[in-house]
Amino acid sequence: QVQLVEGGGGLVQTGGSLRLSCAASGRTFSDYSMGWFRQAPGKEREFVAAISRRGRATDYADSVKGRFTISRDNAKNTASLYMNSLKAEDTAVYYCAASRTFADYEVAAGRYSYWGQGTQVTVSS
Repeated sequence: QVQLVEGGGGLVQTGGSLRLSCAASGRTFSDYSMGWFRQAPGKEREFVAAISRRGRATDYADSVKGRFTISRDNAKNTASLYMNSLKAEDTAVYYCAASRTFADYEVAAGRYSYWGQGTQVTVSS
């Protein structure tokens, strides 16, 4: 089993930046691809970004491409999401998740087995 704890959320103005972190414990971190998802009030949880086990492959939702960067440090058992040029529509609870499927990474929430508790990101205009 993998335990995931997010951090780094907060309140930021439009155009600002935030770095979200995800600390993992339990099983071998490098056995899992990692993903970030978000859920805004009244909306379904949506894919944001994903990264393969060794960090060689990444994928992003169209809405965040060019603004967000996902990374991981297997030596420190952490994953990060760097968010730049934030917009009001980025406001949501952000979740990190771990997947042990055979794919390099997953974009569907149902393919992830472990989830963090979420961290709130609020972008004010």
